[in-house]
Amino acid sequence: MSNVVVLDNGAGVIKAGIGGERDPTAIVPNSMGRPLSSKKWLMADQLLSPDVDLTSATARRPFDRGYLINPDLQSSIWSHIFSNLLKITPSHSSLLLTEPLFNLPSIQRSIDEIVFEDFNFKALYVSDSPSLVHLYEASRRPYGLVSKAQCSLVVDCGFSFTHASPVFQNFTLNYAVKRLDLGGKALSNYLKELVSYRSVNLMDESFLMDHVKEELCFVSLDLPRDLQIARKPGKDNLFRCTYVLPDGITHTKGFLKDPEEPKRYLPLYDEALQQVAEEQIDMDRLENTDNSEDRNRRNGSKIDLTKNEFGLTNERFLVPEMMFRPADLGLNQAGLAECIHRAISSCHSHLHPVLYESIILTGGSTLFPHFAKRLEMDLRPLVPDKYRLKITTQEDPILGVWRGGSLLASSPDFDAMCITKAEYEELGSARCRKRFFH
Repeated sequence: MSNVVVLDNGAGVIKAGIGGERDPTAIVPNSMGRPLSSKKWLMADQLLSPDVDLTSATARRPFDRGYLINPDLQSSIWSHIFSNLLKITPSHSSLLLTEPLFNLPSIQRSIDEIVFEDFNFKALYVSDSPSLVHLYEASRRPYGLVSKAQCSLVVDCGFSFTHASPVFQNFTLNYAVKRLDLGGKALSNYLKELVSYRSVNLMDESFLMDHVKEELCFVSLDLPRDLQIARKPGKDNLFRCTYVLPDGITHTKGFLKDPEEPKRYLPLYDEALQQVAEEQIDMDRLENTDNSEDRNRRNGSKIDLTKNEFGLTNERFLVPEMMFRPADLGLNQAGLAECIHRAISSCHSHLHPVLYESIILTGGSTLFPHFAKRLEMDLRPLVPDKYRLKITTQEDPILGVWRGGSLLASSPDFDAMCITKAEYEELGSARCRKRFFH
């Protein structure tokens, strides 16, 4: 069998590698960025370099609101990945590519042109994310419910959208898929607005605020209580954290002033920790005073960070709250629990008990602490008492789709499922696409 390149082409992050392997070779931003101090555009892995200062960097993305709007830019990013990271020759390889649900035919044509005309791949197979997540989870637990029933509900919290997608026998049931027009990008934008309004203007700091969101945000399990605590002054406010901005001289990346601060709230969520909470917080405070002094010494001298930092309190849980209660922000959207309930209700009633018991979470936003527990709390009142509810978070929600693709690419039937370059040239994009059953 020929080499198969597996490309999970997310709007935020691309995962690329060779079929049959467990992990992708490259996990890189699907974007280009130009630092303020440079005239050169950086792309993919170059944006992750520890020496690059992305403060106020200009960003360009091939995707907007979940759809490919700049095929030329996407082609450039792929070319960089294939040549420099995967080091493959496309004309000797097949491609397994993921694309968004309900992709437009005009965009599909553009993608096929890039694959066959720009890169000359031998063959192409296009899949959607939910079916690959289902395939991977079924293979991980061959005696589990997902594998036995060949049925699951995949909740994919992506960069642009969140989809609740029922999957049956490795096919996504498109008629039952429900979409929430919120994803990782909307959460980062909301965090930018909150911080810019309250502290310092960071509206242009896309890369930086993504990092702040990933490091500090969590899902609240008791919103009224947490809002009360967030109003408290000083040490009594368990949510307060300080983030130090890059200065471009001693540090080119932002960091937490006190690495232990984000964990101070955890005793609220774990009764076993409550007894030792205050002692632990005092110990952490002493240790981290030393840590910050050590960091200053490493940087050559003591640095006054106070002018180059901002604090967060209730922003930490208000940002992920968007996913669960978008109406509170004036968005005419159902929350995630309602979205899942509607997706399952759109399926045949015989599938309902299995779908409620095999909900799989994937995508970067599901990594927020307490995400699955909050979703279960919100969903349980909507589910009939006779049904069991089980929510599973993937072992690595960012790589779940790619691993499913890698598994499919290494199956003996894969070659027969693809469309070849010759078929594309003879039949055209639209007729070839019918083979993929989307």
